[in-house]
Amino acid sequence: MKSLAELAAIKEKMQNKVVMREGSSDIRVVVGMATCGIAAGARPVLNAFVEEVNNEGLAGNVSVTQTGCIGICQYEPVVEIFEAGKEKVTYVKMTAEKAKEVVEKHLKGGNVVAEYTMPNA
Repeated sequence: MKSLAELAAIKEKMQNKVVMREGSSDIRVVVGMATCGIAAGARPVLNAFVEEVNNEGLAGNVSVTQTGCIGICQYEPVVEIFEAGKEKVTYVKMTAEKAKEVVEKHLKGGNVVAEYTMPNA
């Protein structure tokens, strides 16, 4: 990078790829990105959610954010989905492929992908 103009061009190019934000979206996808989550593969999961939410045109009502430790390290990577008026859904042992499926079935279709959710204690 040699100039401020070059930095501005990079920012503009990447702007449409970013849906990570805080806000008052109808649906919040929160990916655990503490050391344990990152070591278990949370970064590709986060990237897959961001990419798929953007590709599916859901960025208007779905926000993707990251958080620290969720507290269930043995189930990492962990993703929590919060929807207004509904109970939180916790997805565990996520992969980028599973994230794409969750976007399609849960975020788009409204159906929880039960086989990826937190087991009953």
